[in-house]
Amino acid sequence: MNWRSIWAIARKDLKEVQQNKAAWIPALVLPLIFAIVLPILFTVLPQVLPVEDIQRELGDMETLLKNLPPTIRAIFDGLKLEQMFVLYMTAFMLAPLFLIMPLMFSSVVGADSFVGERERKTMEALLYSPATDMELFLGKVLAALIPAISLSWLTYLVYIIVVNVASFNLFGRVWFPLPTWWPLMFWLTPAFALLGISATVMISARVKTFMEAYQLTGSLVVLVLGLVIGQATGVLYLGVETVMLVGTLIWILDVVLIRAGIRGFKRSMLITKL
Repeated sequence: MNWRSIWAIARKDLKEVQQNKAAWIPALVLPLIFAIVLPILFTVLPQVLPVEDIQRELGDMETLLKNLPPTIRAIFDGLKLEQMFVLYMTAFMLAPLFLIMPLMFSSVVGADSFVGERERKTMEALLYSPATDMELFLGKVLAALIPAISLSWLTYLVYIIVVNVASFNLFGRVWFPLPTWWPLMFWLTPAFALLGISATVMISARVKTFMEAYQLTGSLVVLVLGLVIGQATGVLYLGVETVMLVGTLIWILDVVLIRAGIRGFKRSMLITKL
């Protein structure tokens, strides 16, 4: 396996994706909402709303807090109503939603991998290159993995800054992120990014248009929605142990999909579609 060949394919794809503004603009709108709009909304409103309104919102929340592990419930001890609301919404409720971003970023680049080559009429030159089938497949995966993880981490950084700045008057200190966010960022997010990429690249090699590949991989968001619903209802809590467990299961699935993709990918299959 020639890593120079793999990196050359990845670098070429990264340059081409940068020029595809029609694919990137929709994918960047959601991170802006998650990283800026939502944290400002959930940190500023409690500071301007009457205490009675906050108390009404906290009615159902008190039930949810009872389902949290004792170590997490202790975080809320001694906090004011406004602080409890901000902490719960920004540090717990929004956490699973951030897993949509690595799936979106990886789907955009991954969907453009082989389908984009076909639409740009550059597939033939790529297929007749000296790279092996494995190197070609892994190069496409790497081209999607780098921006997906990088942009996800950049969104996390912006979110951390916005949350702390917007809530500084309320808490009087920098309090975010909580310990549960570290494995979410550095263990679960890369796992979801690779999941989206491996599935998308496999699909992209078999369909004819970018939008078809992108729409088919959108079904992976169902996994994230399951975590969101579980967190909102208190059935599943994304604590450190849960995040590590879910991340490990996703990484195992990633390995299975990558191995299946490498075994199943044949450039001859793409040549017949030119």
